[in-house]
Amino acid sequence: MFFEFSVLTSLCTVTSVELLDVFSHFFFGKFFPRMPQGEMRKPLLGDLRGPNQPLCDLGSCTVGILGSGDFSRSLAWRLVASGVRVVVGSRDPKRSTGLFPEEVEVTSHWEASTQAHVIFVALFPEHYSTLVSLKGVLAGKVLVDVSNSSKLNHDRPSNAELLATVFPESTVVKGFNVVSAWALLNRPHDGNKQVLICSDSCEAKNTVIILARTMGFIPVDMGCLSSARNIENVPLRLFPSWSTPVLCWIGLFSLFYMYNFVRSVLLPYVVKGQNVFYKLPVETVNETFPSVSLVMLGLVYLPGLLASVQQLRRGTKYQQFPDWLDRWLCMRKQLGLLSFFSAALHAVYSLCLPMRRSARYALLNAAFKQVKERQENSWVEEEVWRMELYVSLGILALGLLSLLAVTSLPSLGNSLNWREFSFIQSKLGCIALTVAILHTLMFGWGRAFDKTQYRFYLPPTFVLVLILPCAVLVARLSLALPCVSHRLERIRRGWEMGPRVHFQQQGCHSSLEGVSTV
Repeated sequence: MFFEFSVLTSLCTVTSVELLDVFSHFFFGKFFPRMPQGEMRKPLLGDLRGPNQPLCDLGSCTVGILGSGDFSRSLAWRLVASGVRVVVGSRDPKRSTGLFPEEVEVTSHWEASTQAHVIFVALFPEHYSTLVSLKGVLAGKVLVDVSNSSKLNHDRPSNAELLATVFPESTVVKGFNVVSAWALLNRPHDGNKQVLICSDSCEAKNTVIILARTMGFIPVDMGCLSSARNIENVPLRLFPSWSTPVLCWIGLFSLFYMYNFVRSVLLPYVVKGQNVFYKLPVETVNETFPSVSLVMLGLVYLPGLLASVQQLRRGTKYQQFPDWLDRWLCMRKQLGLLSFFSAALHAVYSLCLPMRRSARYALLNAAFKQVKERQENSWVEEEVWRMELYVSLGILALGLLSLLAVTSLPSLGNSLNWREFSFIQSKLGCIALTVAILHTLMFGWGRAFDKTQYRFYLPPTFVLVLILPCAVLVARLSLALPCVSHRLERIRRGWEMGPRVHFQQQGCHSSLEGVSTV
């Protein structure tokens, strides 16, 4: 009985499936087109990976390293930790075996070259000639040059190009020279994560790019092998984008320090015989740092205003800025960080002012004088409010500068979209500049109009400091006027003053036709 019921159920199921198939074939075949067959089933865009595929599968590919130095050992550790099979070629395999992980095979240069398809040449350039005997074995293989020069190279061939000359039948890729052995050994988050890569072969370059990603680094395609010279010069440059901002900071600090020294220390000693040289280490420095910070913050936003004025004057955005303005625009981040650095030092120095012995003596003298004059209450309401506002605005300005400095770091700035980053650096930056100006005004209060403050016909330092930031703030407010901002917005969206504009960019002459007039 149970068997008959099972058979009947199976027949009903089969019948239902067949009926459903017939119905769907009739209904969908009539009202909907059938799926394409044969060649038509291929995707319209083809293979999205493109024609430049890696030369080998890294899952089954063996990577070789020629050399057994510190960089080679760190590179081998990182490759093994990334799941890549590694073979190392050494002049003395027996002596070098204990320096590498157990998973790494240490053998001769010839045997390592025969086993691997991608080979890291971790040798000094003067030792390339020792590999000439391997020219036949290395033919058709990818050689990754990781060497660096001992000095900046401006006209000589790069090390990678020399390696390509020695092995013309091999494909040379320049890469991993900007990564230190420490970053390789201690994972990428402990050092520089970017790997600059260049080669004349797209397939070989893609292979090394995939390998760099497998190791946890961020590959940056720098183009053809002719870019190897610039890549090799990168580790030799000492803060190339910081030289001008640091020199500017040193110049401003020296200028304001000398001005404060002459006005507050030297002239009182020469004219009145007052010995106040004790102010030089702390008090004079503390008066200098806020001056430098505010002027540097003004220099951050001044080039953007000059660029906007040039666009308004020219009536187009398709003309290059002068070289000096272009370089100034590129160093705004460094100027802003140095402004924050000066403000932070000013805050630390201000906290240390009451700790000085001279401040304690001055407080005791003031108290003794008050007792001697039988003055019970020295409260001055105006001074109390001035100092409260001065300190509060200073803390707020330092907090806003801290926010600007933190968001300028790549680790945090990369997590923000362009609108968020622009809002913080532009809108909040303008607010920080305004608060800093108010902080300085609270410090000066009414002393700017007091004749006794112009000792020896020299104005107080804060009067000189406020000139540039106030000019920048007024100019920024002027550009925010609807009649100006609307026109500037249209220019930045591609509108032109005339029907045809000729411009030159990166050596190519172009023209814009049919553009609307403002």
